[in-house]
Amino acid sequence: MSAPPPCPITGAPGSVLVEELSPKFLTDLWRRGLGVDPAPLAATSPRIRLWRAASGLYFFHPAEAGSTAFYRSFYAGQGGYGLLSDHAAQRTDFLAGAAVIRPGDRVLDIGCGQGAFAGLLPEADYTGLDLHAEALPGGPRVLRDCLADHADRHPGAYDVVCGFQVIEHVADPLVLAAAMVRCLRPGGLLVLAMPLQGGLLEQMPNCLLNLPPHHLSRWPPEAAAALAAALGLQPERIGPVAASRAHARFGWTVRLLPAALRTGPALRTGWGVLLRLMLAWRLARPLAALLGLPSGTPPADIVLVARKPGGG
Repeated sequence: MSAPPPCPITGAPGSVLVEELSPKFLTDLWRRGLGVDPAPLAATSPRIRLWRAASGLYFFHPAEAGSTAFYRSFYAGQGGYGLLSDHAAQRTDFLAGAAVIRPGDRVLDIGCGQGAFAGLLPEADYTGLDLHAEALPGGPRVLRDCLADHADRHPGAYDVVCGFQVIEHVADPLVLAAAMVRCLRPGGLLVLAMPLQGGLLEQMPNCLLNLPPHHLSRWPPEAAAALAAALGLQPERIGPVAASRAHARFGWTVRLLPAALRTGPALRTGWGVLLRLMLAWRLARPLAALLGLPSGTPPADIVLVARKPGGG
């Protein structure tokens, strides 16, 4: 095996191997479970490893983000961008972001889908960026624009730059976050929400939502702090947010699984495991619709709010 990869945030050596993933088994899960081609992941891809960096970040390597065709197929099969916007007013990551935005603030929302977050900001000047989404007629302003190009054209143009469930989708989170910071005025706020390491999604084995090529990293609080330090930002909030109505089906799935399946490897083989997961996932759907989020569901996400130096 080659030398451990450096931390994607700090570049420091010393990453520790957590788990090895079979690309063939993972590809089969995507294709047979959801009917989605997980390109660029293929059965013949190099073996994927999950690492823990000294910063605390958990990351997959080699890391290749899903293609445009992958995301279009995935979201189409899961109910389109309603998957991202359903229950927007109850999403705790959205509420955490909205709490720091003032009337009149210029807000840039990265990976915004069709701009569901804008509904929580009736008095802000909202712009969304998403390379995969189509703007809704009469809806919020959503641009199909590359973040790096947008940052070049609009440096320091925004009071708040947000990314909800975005940074875990890219192979180089520091590059993405740095481009977001370039869009911020001095004194502006960066708001990020990402999957919490050790959170709800990790209690569900074979959870494709939390595996390559969809998610490429997982974030404990110390990794979020390391990212803020690498960007030269002053953290104002770092910590988990409670699970919300959007997590109800995952919460019930985990509740229905045997305790022995809630910890351990991210990928589990064997027909017994696969059948239990399939049954729990199917039973969870009506339970979530009828009862909502089960009590005691652990957090799924972590939020970072950090301020750019300068400003009045």
